[in-house]
Amino acid sequence: MSQQTAPPSAARQLTTPAALALADLTAIFDDLQFVLKCCERLITELRRDERDDVIVESLWVATLVSYARCFRPGERGMGLAESDLAATGLKGEVTEWHALLGTLRDYYVQGTANPRESFSVGVAQAAAGTADGIVITSAIQPQVDDTTVAQTGRLAFELSRVLDDRIKEQQQTVFAAAQQMTAKSLAALPTIEVTAVG
Repeated sequence: MSQQTAPPSAARQLTTPAALALADLTAIFDDLQFVLKCCERLITELRRDERDDVIVESLWVATLVSYARCFRPGERGMGLAESDLAATGLKGEVTEWHALLGTLRDYYVQGTANPRESFSVGVAQAAAGTADGIVITSAIQPQVDDTTVAQTGRLAFELSRVLDDRIKEQQQTVFAAAQQMTAKSLAALPTIEVTAVG
């Protein structure tokens, strides 16, 4: 939140609790943006005639992991909470959908079973009824579909909107505190490089 017209090339690093909380909120926002990008790519991939299942699973797992990370409280307790789901204004079973995403994340990341296929082992019998060989069969597990991805993306989008308002408020708090600092105390802070994003 600068009143300058051109972005600065360097700044002073703030490590106050309010500044660290703002950094946490920004990291969560970035995770939600990543979820949105993954969902967009997933929709594109799912609509292809010859989709790449490796890409689909990779993007879906990345979506679930990033989404779940947004709800971890972290050191400063800045993570999203289930109460934020109501603030999105989305209708329907939003809390249940959120819980399902957590369950799916655990299934893909912490589960002991292969999320792509379930395998069974059997024995083939000879005409005399004795064992004749081993058979391994598999059943393909259902994959994510575009409706699931679209609903997840919509939730991430609305949570981003809620979080954006929170970031703006926190940014004002941090800036107000920084304005109270003297030039000498600002000069004593470590310098950080600023990279323009374009």
